Amino acid sequence: MLRPFRRVLLTAIRQHNYRLFSDSHVTSITRKGLVLGVYEKQPDNEGMCLTEAAAAFDRSISGKLSEMLTISGPPLKKGKSRIFFGLHQDFPSVVVVGLGKSGTGVCGKENWDNCKESIRAAVSAGCRQLQDLEVAHVEVDPCGDGQSAAEGAVLGLFEYDEFKTKKKVRVTAQPYGSVDSAAWQKGVLYGDGQNLARQLMEAPANHITPTAFANTIEQKLSPFAHNVAVHKRPQSWIESEQMGAFLSVSKGSEEPPVFLELHYKGSLDSAQPPLVLVGKGITFDSGGISLKPSSGMDAMRADMGGAATVCAALVTAAALKLPINIIGLAPLCENMPSGKANKPGDVVRAKNGKTIQVDNTDAEGRLVLADALCYAHSFKPRAIINAATLTGAVDVALGSAAAGVFTNSDWLWERLQKASIITGDRVWRMPLFQHYTKQITECALADLNNVGKYSRSGGACTAAAFLREFVTADHWAHLDIAGVMTNKDEIPYLRKGMSGRPTRTLVEFAVGLASEP
Repeated sequence: MLRPFRRVLLTAIRQHNYRLFSDSHVTSITRKGLVLGVYEKQPDNEGMCLTEAAAAFDRSISGKLSEMLTISGPPLKKGKSRIFFGLHQDFPSVVVVGLGKSGTGVCGKENWDNCKESIRAAVSAGCRQLQDLEVAHVEVDPCGDGQSAAEGAVLGLFEYDEFKTKKKVRVTAQPYGSVDSAAWQKGVLYGDGQNLARQLMEAPANHITPTAFANTIEQKLSPFAHNVAVHKRPQSWIESEQMGAFLSVSKGSEEPPVFLELHYKGSLDSAQPPLVLVGKGITFDSGGISLKPSSGMDAMRADMGGAATVCAALVTAAALKLPINIIGLAPLCENMPSGKANKPGDVVRAKNGKTIQVDNTDAEGRLVLADALCYAHSFKPRAIINAATLTGAVDVALGSAAAGVFTNSDWLWERLQKASIITGDRVWRMPLFQHYTKQITECALADLNNVGKYSRSGGACTAAAFLREFVTADHWAHLDIAGVMTNKDEIPYLRKGMSGRPTRTLVEFAVGLASEP
């Protein structure tokens, strides 16, 4: 007996007098689908505004696609889709997706490329609709931008179901029609990179411990062993480096800390100063003695989002064979309450000798980053970028629209913003005023306090000011990504869950930097 989807397919074929197939032939082809794009009609254009690939498909079936679009309802608006069955023998299921107005580009008000975002969202919607029908192979209209189309397909189809018995159908996507294969493959690598970060962030904390995180990244980098070095530094090494701030956080947990150090040597000039990426790697954050509320604490398995995104960006850079040297640093540990844990009021000493009064053990991310930032300077970097799910305050300020960027360098800011416009994964510059520095340097017991003295005011800014105390490089940026850690429904081409943002923006930044003299 045919499944319901196949019965619908056969009915559609017969009702519209299209070429009939035997039931057995339909059974063999129902796992293949096609996603095509259509633009909104322009006032001066009476015809259907199909993309190049959609128009070619329409001609191959004597205009049946245009006919069905006309009689099946109003013109497709941006982000909407419509599915047709039985139009073509090779593609029993065809989803047509609305791309909005043609010819749109960068929007200064939105700080992204409208065309690229529309393609990502539309292709994602079409692929997911076919996935819901258990179509295992999908060909995708590049819609004039193969990279964005590939990103939409790869990002849209991702769902973390590692521990579920019932899993969604795994869908393979490939371009339909003429396409720049290099652009498509680049989009696939960008999407895979962000999905790696999403996978790490979604995984339960008992499965992604500091050691497991480091092993996962080592495995992902194994195909590039000829120009990648992976160092999984143990606690003894951390102690020898006098990383007292990092160690003070890790000591509350039974899980041993790991300082993950990655070297990608893509430049022919081995002496080229590297780009150093630093990521906060708290694989579970209970808050420590300053315990978090139980509601929502499970999401703190993703408090290593900074480490996940920078490591995923380095993996992607290696896959892209970028001609640039990149070093990735990830201080990995848990923040747990125990008899050995930091206590409010404790004083610890960072790698650069500065002492820190720990008034809130739940402000632990800045402690582990402090030592990692000190260590980053030993490589005489071209620039340092750190990423961290650091403060709830940045979520209050920006929500999920953009990651907050605090930087001492206009040069670095301009390149980060340019990269984010291309990827649609936006950033927004935040202040690094001395006003905030005073709030963390006026401290009763030590050189610095790990929280501002006006605790409810400017929390994201005082956290950034704290980090700046461990930076002497001319080009440094701190990305507070707490607000973009998860996706509910804000980004249409990402399912609900951990977002993996801003991995693609970090990759695009590295691509741009690699192209500069």
